[in-house]
Amino acid sequence: MARLPFNPDMFSSPPPLPPQRGQPVRSRDDDKPMTVTQLAGLVKETLSQGLPAKLRIVGQISNLSSRTHWFFNLKDSGASIRCVCFASAARKVSFPVKDGIEIIATGRIDFYDAQGNVQLYVDKIEPVGIGELELKYRALCEELRTLGYFDIDRKKPLPLMPQGIAVVTSKTGAALQDVINTAHKRWPGCRLMLFDVRVQGAAAAPEIAKALNLISKHGRALKIEAVLLTRGGGSMEDLWAFNERIVADAVFKCTLPIVAAIGHETDTTIAELVADLRCATPTQAAMTMVPDQRALNHQVAQLSHRLRLTTQRHVQHAATRLTAIARHTFFRKPDQMYGPIRERLNMLASRLGAALPRVMRANHDALSALSTKLMNDLPRQVKAKRDRLESLVRQLESISPQRVLERGYSYTLTGDGGVLKSADDAKAGDTLTTVLSDGRVSSRVIGEGDAEPAAPVTPSKKPRTKKQVASDDQPGLF
Repeated sequence: MARLPFNPDMFSSPPPLPPQRGQPVRSRDDDKPMTVTQLAGLVKETLSQGLPAKLRIVGQISNLSSRTHWFFNLKDSGASIRCVCFASAARKVSFPVKDGIEIIATGRIDFYDAQGNVQLYVDKIEPVGIGELELKYRALCEELRTLGYFDIDRKKPLPLMPQGIAVVTSKTGAALQDVINTAHKRWPGCRLMLFDVRVQGAAAAPEIAKALNLISKHGRALKIEAVLLTRGGGSMEDLWAFNERIVADAVFKCTLPIVAAIGHETDTTIAELVADLRCATPTQAAMTMVPDQRALNHQVAQLSHRLRLTTQRHVQHAATRLTAIARHTFFRKPDQMYGPIRERLNMLASRLGAALPRVMRANHDALSALSTKLMNDLPRQVKAKRDRLESLVRQLESISPQRVLERGYSYTLTGDGGVLKSADDAKAGDTLTTVLSDGRVSSRVIGEGDAEPAAPVTPSKKPRTKKQVASDDQPGLF
């Protein structure tokens, strides 16, 4: 007796072997469904049989992740393929590898069944140059930098507490939901207005530019205070719409401040460089644009507490001072405080009234005595000053040039009126004037061998000089 029900027919043929990885299973029934593992094995077998073992692929690197193993996309203008270069092969690369450069990758194509990806497993990387997109990106960056699109001084400040923000992105993207969740969690009072645009593809750039121009024109009327331009991550070609000139112009001309958060943290688009502020992620952008309500409430509570304590301290201090002032005699017994002062004031007034005539008489007597003394001393002082002046005059006259001449001295002047200081200064033919106490004598200097003059220059006098003056009885020699 059988213990368990069974089907005898099941032992008529041996059971099938479990499917081996890489060995496609051929179903005996065409309608029987194939497992995912079986499909993966079939794909791997097809790739290995239909492609060479080694391939050399030329393309541009994008989305490079190079922590230990290198994961990147190799692309051209028409397609992109996922690549992986393990650390053992990456260490052999002798030049810097980064996004935007063009390389030749040597490796094999295989199917990574765990993730369902067809990948190029790279064994060797050779440099070619900068890719077409990278060259275009750099050229536009240089042009816009020259035009001042990246200047810091033209960046507009963000509003402190915006009440309305325009979000320019795709309504189907994950970035929008991150912005909504973050903004509503931090600042529920902020109103978000979505401008749905494409963020990838050929039509994306015109739509983004149109939306920005519309916001710039009507944003104030719509009570929009700032703009958030965002999308999630992607390859360089996925983000290329944000590198177009039309988008850069729209961002530059926008009258409202723009925050751009495009792609991953390592991605940098031209729209982000032109924008007033760049953020790494959409979430970070939302956190930057709206304040944290809980943090503000906490800050308000702290300020309120500090204000209350400060007010209490001021009130307590004022009450203490008021109590001390109220205990003063001035407020408790004003008559007792002012009585002695009034009496002393009356006494001083009486003493002043009595002393004033006496002081006036004393001052009048002193003034009279001073005037008398001055009148008596004035002639004596004038005579002393006159005697001093006469003495100085006599001293001055005693040393005057005229007194010196009267003692028998003289001085000789040259033809130009200067004083003759040396005999060597007198030249033959010069006319000299000798000044004496009682007049002047003119003479002419003659040289040795000169004829005697017909007549003296001044007939009434016979002039003499320190050298020799011509006369009737003796010729002068100089």
